[in-house]
Amino acid sequence: MRNDRTRGPAGSGRAGRTALTVLAGAAVLISLTAPAAPGPEPVAATAPAHTSVNYAVAVDQSTSLSSKDIAAEKAAAARIALGDVSAASHISVFGFAAAESDDQRAVDPVCPRTRLDAAGRESVGVCVEKLRGRKDGEGTGTDFPSAIRQGVHELTTGTDPAVPRVLFLLTDGFMDVTGSPQYGGKTHRKAEGERQLAAALKNAAAKNVQIWPLGFGDAPDKEQLDAMAAGGYQKGCVDLPSARPTATKVSGAKDFKPVLERIFAAAHCLRYQPGPSERPPATLPVTISPLATVGSIVVDKGTPEVTVTYTDPLGNKVPTTGTFKDSAFELAGGGGTVEALKITDPVPGKWKVDVKAPEGHRSLPVGVSVLWQGELRGSITMDPPSPQAGQKTTVTMRLQTREGYEIKDPDDYAGLKVRSRLTGDGFAPLPLRLTDDGEGPDPTASDGSFSGTVTVPKSADGALKVSGTLTASGLSADTRSESGQVSPGALPVTTALGPVRGDGHPGDTVTANLSVTNTTNAPHTLRLSLADVRPGLLTVRPAEITVKPGEATTHEVRVGIGEEKAFEGRLDDGPLGVGGIVTVQDATDGDRTLVRAPLSVQVSSPPSIVDRYWWVLVGAVALVVAGVLAVLAWLRQRRRRRDPYGLVLRLLSENGDQLAVHEADHGQKQWYAFDIAEAHSDPRIVRRTNGRFAVQRSPEGGAVLRVNGRGRIRLTTGQVELTDRLSLALGEDAGRPVPGPRDPDDTADEGAEHL
Repeated sequence: MRNDRTRGPAGSGRAGRTALTVLAGAAVLISLTAPAAPGPEPVAATAPAHTSVNYAVAVDQSTSLSSKDIAAEKAAAARIALGDVSAASHISVFGFAAAESDDQRAVDPVCPRTRLDAAGRESVGVCVEKLRGRKDGEGTGTDFPSAIRQGVHELTTGTDPAVPRVLFLLTDGFMDVTGSPQYGGKTHRKAEGERQLAAALKNAAAKNVQIWPLGFGDAPDKEQLDAMAAGGYQKGCVDLPSARPTATKVSGAKDFKPVLERIFAAAHCLRYQPGPSERPPATLPVTISPLATVGSIVVDKGTPEVTVTYTDPLGNKVPTTGTFKDSAFELAGGGGTVEALKITDPVPGKWKVDVKAPEGHRSLPVGVSVLWQGELRGSITMDPPSPQAGQKTTVTMRLQTREGYEIKDPDDYAGLKVRSRLTGDGFAPLPLRLTDDGEGPDPTASDGSFSGTVTVPKSADGALKVSGTLTASGLSADTRSESGQVSPGALPVTTALGPVRGDGHPGDTVTANLSVTNTTNAPHTLRLSLADVRPGLLTVRPAEITVKPGEATTHEVRVGIGEEKAFEGRLDDGPLGVGGIVTVQDATDGDRTLVRAPLSVQVSSPPSIVDRYWWVLVGAVALVVAGVLAVLAWLRQRRRRRDPYGLVLRLLSENGDQLAVHEADHGQKQWYAFDIAEAHSDPRIVRRTNGRFAVQRSPEGGAVLRVNGRGRIRLTTGQVELTDRLSLALGEDAGRPVPGPRDPDDTADEGAEHL
């Protein structure tokens, strides 16, 4: 890239920040290919497909860098040294621009090929100090051929060709060697540059060096980047399109993290799963696949002050170093802006990443993602397992996790390639097409079961063998086979097993019917067994069946679900599908296989006490509710029967003359309190809250009069003396209580007072 391009300080800073982002991410991502450091206890781990990698980063420095940019690049390279990298891995970092005079060079070696053991990590921290920005007069073009030649040299000198060789080429421009005399006269330099670029790419391909160009900003020539990706070594870690080198272009540094993780995953056959991004404090969920044998939770903290804790799907806060349960842990980059917790044999399911930060360091979002390698297993069957020549047989290959469980999420095996073929005596191998599209012999789409049919050649006259190979990026290849034998004719014993499917809890049983017909005059013993099932998860009964001569009968096959402890707490994360094969062999006929049928059992957590006895709980609640309603109804009725509303009170003289009539209203706590006003001149009844007298209805009829200092007196058809000269009698009832205004002092304890 030449100085006469329009480029200011902002462009310079952007280039440096981009390089920082890429190198920091690469420091974490490369750690995924390394085995975990040994802990105090041995861990039964499955090694990744590649435990080491030869890795080089070429950074375009064709634009002058500020001091801050240089410091950022140094910090990023130093963080590589602190990452969890296999002691067998190597890394080199170099900058490149162009040599535009005899005393200049196109490549600035920063860190030569370094073994990343403990001493190597220290040396990387020192060598990155050599990074510097190009100044005017030092060569500011963009010499891609020289960068590729340097990368190939670093990756191939004294290295094992079986170890992946990957060159990341980071650039914010396009090839410009017009100022480089080494490319000949000025009028021929562009063409010569293109010729040398083609030669460098051809050499890279010959030496198994993959090239993954990554362009940023507005200037990169995407067509040229694509050509460089296609010109290097094309065979990836697996023979799948997703593992072939590709060029990627992003607009700026903010897009580098997810893009870098995706291309790194593709280059090293890792699976990539992005997660959420939030400002701290926050809990970020991220899922680790049940297929994962080694994975890394990558946390982009934004600032080193962010602290991170990790909780597994079983609710355990896991350590960042050493071992816990059956997993091994090692943290990389804990003191920087990007950290990664690598886990060998991780617990699958939803993990929680808790991020916190002190005040003043919460403005940047924290992002989380997962990169992992895994193991995919298959289980293959033929139906019938002993076909006759010229007969069709259905081949089914069912996917399983390394623990023997069915796969829930089709995304876990996206991009899967299934190859199968039938071989045997008397015919040439036949390829099979197995699909999971829900068509033809495949009953259900996207359920992890691939099926197809094949006709056994009429020339077949002996042994048969069907094999299947599963291949997917990030998943170790798995090949399964099933042997059979061409049946010479009708079998002496024929069988048919119904679908072995169901759901239940630990300790439950799933049943299926096995129809058996013995066409001979001798008894036959059939043996039942399970295959491709982890011990303890399932059992099959009966183990043997004796079929009498000429008998045609049906037997119940019982598949028992193991104890809860056999599932190691995995049921807490939801139902698990347990797959496998039910095998029936005729022990009397040389252990001839009669049935190999796939089974599928969905196992969920045992029901709680509430789930088990919900009907008792519902009945008890209903009884309690009915009782409460009955009590409330009784109290309401009792209150209504005592409510004084409507009572007619007659005030009588000592001669029995009626002096006044008063109709009672609702009272306080069902008592209507009153007093006698002007008792000596014009006596009458007046309501008073704290009156000397009070009246309420009696449930037995009539009323009850309460007189302060005298207690309660039953008031029916007669009269009761109030004073020396006045008495009280009931008049004709104005009616039973009806809804009306209530005394403000009426409270919920109405009805609680008794005679």
